[in-house]
Amino acid sequence: MRTRMQTRIAALGIALLCAAAASAEDRAPSPGTSTWFSQVLSHSDTGLNVTYFWSKGARLRAETVVAGRRVTTIVSGNTYYAYDAVAQNGIAVTRSPKAIAIDARGERPFGREFENLVSQGAERVRDEDVMGRACEVFRLTDDLGRRELWVTKDKLRLPVRVVVFRRDAQKTTTTDFVNWLTGLSIADGFFEPESSIALQRLDFETYVKRSSTGEPIGPVPVLYTDLLVGR
Repeated sequence: MRTRMQTRIAALGIALLCAAAASAEDRAPSPGTSTWFSQVLSHSDTGLNVTYFWSKGARLRAETVVAGRRVTTIVSGNTYYAYDAVAQNGIAVTRSPKAIAIDARGERPFGREFENLVSQGAERVRDEDVMGRACEVFRLTDDLGRRELWVTKDKLRLPVRVVVFRRDAQKTTTTDFVNWLTGLSIADGFFEPESSIALQRLDFETYVKRSSTGEPIGPVPVLYTDLLVGR
């Protein structure tokens, strides 16, 4: 029953993508000032996870619920925030100079699977429609496993679906990007933590040291390390 429900949710989301992606292409604002939103559904044998992404220029806010905790990530300027909105605590880490330098490119900070996968050597393997949307499929196979990407054929190259097979765990995860929207009016304050959140502040060197030793870092995981460390 759960598997059928996951399939229906994913199918509905992809249908929304088809209409929203076409609208996004028509209304895409200029780089550096653009705003984006997408709902992302990831499902595997272990269950379904839903994440919401917003961005404004290089700033990012992402929210997902893990084991009853609303994990919130905010990337704004020189700081990476990761906190539990339920327990009202988290960390604020100074980002690396490498990560901050990437902000100047004006790129959307999420949904860049096409650029990332192609830069690693992924090759186009076929064309395929997803719920009526024309897509190109790219594949990368290496020692880690196999990654396949369905991306829109228009100039935006929006990711539609990503399927990752991990060889070590023999596990496949499918991620669908749905309900793409752009040109939203988003207040700058949306990319700042709520004043009620108790934050432990760490410089980048302290974060790296703790990470290398396996020492716990905050109440929630750092989910988007490329935005903290750099690609």
